[in-house]
Amino acid sequence: MPASSSSLSVLAPVIVVGASPPVPLSAMESIRLVQALKTVPDPRRRRGRRHGLQSVLLLAVQAVMAGAGSWVAIAQWAATAPQAVGVCGAPPSASTFRRVLAAVDITAVEAALTRWVIGRQARCRQQRPAGTTAAEARTVLAVDGKTLRGSRDGNGQQTKLVSVYDHAHQLVLTQAPVAAGDELAAFSVALDTLPDLGGVLITADALHCQRAHADFLAERGGHYLFTVKGNQPLLRAALRRLPWAHAPGTRRRGSGHGRRESRSIKVIDLGGTDAQALFPHARRAVKVIRRRRVGTARPSVEVVYAVTSLDHRAADARLLALWLQGHWAIENRVHHVRDVTQREDASRIRLGSGPQMMAALRNTATNIARLAGQHNMAAAQRTAAWSPTAIIAALNTA
Repeated sequence: MPASSSSLSVLAPVIVVGASPPVPLSAMESIRLVQALKTVPDPRRRRGRRHGLQSVLLLAVQAVMAGAGSWVAIAQWAATAPQAVGVCGAPPSASTFRRVLAAVDITAVEAALTRWVIGRQARCRQQRPAGTTAAEARTVLAVDGKTLRGSRDGNGQQTKLVSVYDHAHQLVLTQAPVAAGDELAAFSVALDTLPDLGGVLITADALHCQRAHADFLAERGGHYLFTVKGNQPLLRAALRRLPWAHAPGTRRRGSGHGRRESRSIKVIDLGGTDAQALFPHARRAVKVIRRRRVGTARPSVEVVYAVTSLDHRAADARLLALWLQGHWAIENRVHHVRDVTQREDASRIRLGSGPQMMAALRNTATNIARLAGQHNMAAAQRTAAWSPTAIIAALNTA
């Protein structure tokens, strides 16, 4: 007779609609993350289970929301959490968290979390402000890789993950591991986990400015906005030869963090040019000249070229410039948060699927905080640590 496992049914009566969430939720919808985790298969035999997999996963998510970064810290948080956010019976130990989360199918966990966050993304898109044009409402996703510096795989190599990030709603939708150091292959693997790329614009840095990637997106009905640098020398040279002096442009100025910056943006249609034949599905080229001055130092000037499969009817120069600049939010709002606020690089969880599991939990913790309307992730983490009931409030909204 197997031991009775812990149950999350205790959460049902306490997870209710928050006071003023960004999107109105029903009591049933407020536990959709719990329901998503039910789809993850438990790798353990039924005999001897003391804690359900769903309980272990949800406790780990909540502990990471409060700043836990190790199996011991997760177990310590679970042991001191109020009953409302805990599980029935004795909480899992650190060794239980380590064994269970190391044995669980990380692909299934990622798929469950992706389904959950895509459902939330769809609800957020329905709440777009009045007067938003179809071009402005386009879904724009950034793709970029991040190395988990403290991790080691079986060959002693650092684990690297490619993430997909929603520009508008600041949500990490999915991530995929880089196999054998081939980040280019992980591009399509990560995007293949998304159900629909029809009409979606993908932004990526120069590494992913690849013909195979352009063809992949075209086959899925998506579009691209790729930065062009030295890894595509013929294309970059062709873009530099375009008649930019005769193209109309716009300029944007801004200041902050002790620096002043201006951006000059020009866009040229590639129809009939040599550049169009050099890259599949390319419709327009973008040239951005960035001038930046910090304090009284001499200004720095940087020229950036990009290509896109969108024509002039799909986006104007202003939107293309915003999307090109917005791509780097994945560095500031995802990678920087995990490195600095969540201390990912200092993590002692280094082997097997543990680093990827913790990265998925950190992404989910950040997604929950942003869905709850919190923009400062350090403040959200402190609030969750000082007031455990704040975790339930965030889960209500998410």
